[in-house]
Amino acid sequence: MAEERVRYSDADLQEFKKIIQDKIAKAEKDLALINESFINDQNNGTDDTSPTFKAFEEGAETLSKEQNSILAGRQEKFIRDLKHALIRIENKTYGVCRVTGKLIPKERLMAVPHATLSIEAKNMQR
Repeated sequence: MAEERVRYSDADLQEFKKIIQDKIAKAEKDLALINESFINDQNNGTDDTSPTFKAFEEGAETLSKEQNSILAGRQEKFIRDLKHALIRIENKTYGVCRVTGKLIPKERLMAVPHATLSIEAKNMQR
């Protein structure tokens, strides 16, 4: 009877580490762009336009800043979750479902590298 693996091999962990590091780098660039657009409140020369249009534009600007704030928050959480995954790789607990204790399938980790639950455990939450 084959014994079920309790963790991924060091080679697998290094492969996941590279994927996660690449995702962190991209996510941090995306966050910088979001923050840059959030901070960028340059006046685009609307001082001489009709007050009605100016009110519409200011409302749209407020909505855009709110959306950027939400996006930035999500991106920061994503980066934090990826960094926690790197810690789990160093601890050699990466890829182990925190509910079932079984290995999360490699395909799932490739798609969602910061996953801590298997699909089985995720479905039990519903």
